[in-house]
Amino acid sequence: MDPMSNLSIIRLYENIVSSGDTRTDTKRSSDVSADSSNNGFMTPSSLTVDLVHYKELFSKLRFSYLEQVTKEKFLRAITSDIPLFVEPQENSRLEQQLAEEKIALKKQKEEVERLVTELETQGKELARRYEAVQLQKTRLSELPTKISELESQISALQSSHPSPVKNSNPELNLSLPQTLSLLSDRKSEASDLEAQIKALQAQIPQKRRELENAEDELHPLMGQKKTVVGLAKQVRQRREEGGIDETEEQGRWYRASEAVLVEMLGVSS
Repeated sequence: MDPMSNLSIIRLYENIVSSGDTRTDTKRSSDVSADSSNNGFMTPSSLTVDLVHYKELFSKLRFSYLEQVTKEKFLRAITSDIPLFVEPQENSRLEQQLAEEKIALKKQKEEVERLVTELETQGKELARRYEAVQLQKTRLSELPTKISELESQISALQSSHPSPVKNSNPELNLSLPQTLSLLSDRKSEASDLEAQIKALQAQIPQKRRELENAEDELHPLMGQKKTVVGLAKQVRQRREEGGIDETEEQGRWYRASEAVLVEMLGVSS
C-alpha cells in the first residue's frame, strides 16, 4: 500500500477521533450552559464551573492538536522518498525561535489571566447586581397586594372604631405631630422647673444658716422690746394716775445739763 494513503487514513482517523471528542466536549459545554440557563440567571458558582470546564476543554484540544501535528510530521518524515535531515544550525535557530515564542506566549498567557480575572470580578459584580434587581422586582411586585391589604385593614378599623367626639380641651384634639411637639415643649418646661428646684435646694443650707443668725439677733431685740413695752405701760399708768413720771424728770435734767455744757464749751447744737 502506498505510504501516502496510509498517512491519509491515519489523518482521517485522527480527524474522526478529534471531531468525536469535540462533539462530546461541545455537548458537555451545552449541558453546563443549559443548566445555567435553566436556573434563570448566571450565578458566580455557575460562572466558576463554566470557567473550569472551558479551561479543561482548551487544554484537551491543545494536547490533541499537538499530538496530531507531531504524529503527522513524524509519519511524513519517515514515509517521504527523500528523508528530511536537520542541521545543528537549524536546530539552534528553531530553539531560539521556540524560546522567543515561549516568551511571547507567556506574556499572552499573563494578559489572558488578567483579562479572565477582570471578567470574573465583573461577572460576580453583575451577578450580585442582577440578584439585587431580581429581589427588588419581587418586592415591588408584592407591594400592590400589600397596599391593598393595608387599605382594607384601615377601612375595617375605621368602621369598627369610629372617630371619637372632640373634647372641649383643644390640647386633646391635636394630631400626632402636634401632640409630639406639645409633649416636647412640656418636657422642656419640666426640665427647666427641675433645674430651678435643684438650684433652690442648693440654697436651702445657706438660707437656713441666715435664718438661724437672724433668730440669734432677734432674741436680744425681743428682750429689749419687752422691756420697752413694760416701761411704756408704767409711763401710761402714771400719767393716768396724774403723777410725774420719773423718766420725764430724768429727761428734763438731761436736757438742762446738755444746755449748760453747750454754753460752757461754746459748741452749737
